[in-house]
This record gives sequence, C-alpha cells and structure tokens, in this order.
Amino acid sequence: MSPDVDTASLLLSVFFGALGAGYALYGRKQRAISPLVSGVALMVFPFFVHGTLPTLLVGVAIAAVPYFWRA
Repeated sequence: MSPDVDTASLLLSVFFGALGAGYALYGRKQRAISPLVSGVALMVFPFFVHGTLPTLLVGVAIAAVPYFWRA
C-alpha cells in the first residue's frame, strides 16, 4: 500500500534534502552548530511532514534558522 504523493511535495522534499546536505557539509567544515543541525533537520523532516504547503512552510522555517541563530 503506497501513500499518495503529489509531484510538488516530492520535488520540495528533494530540494530541501539537497539544501540540507549543503548546510550539513558547510556546518561540519566550519564547525558551526547552527547550519549542521539545520542541515540534518532539512534532510529528515520530509519523512514526517506530509503535504505540499506544510512541507514548504517547515522547510523555509528550518532553512532560515542559520540566518537568525548564528552560534
């Protein structure tokens, strides 16, 4: 039994996963915790959030965290 996945949600998940990989690599190389944690969160959250609008909102919120939290 396969869940219904629309194209926009799938593409957003791939986009945020790729962005998360970039954040995680940057955070690891620079030894910065904020991009590292945000990157891991961006790669993992699409497994738990379903739907196009929730995926977009949560992804944008997590992607903005390193800009506002510079630790």
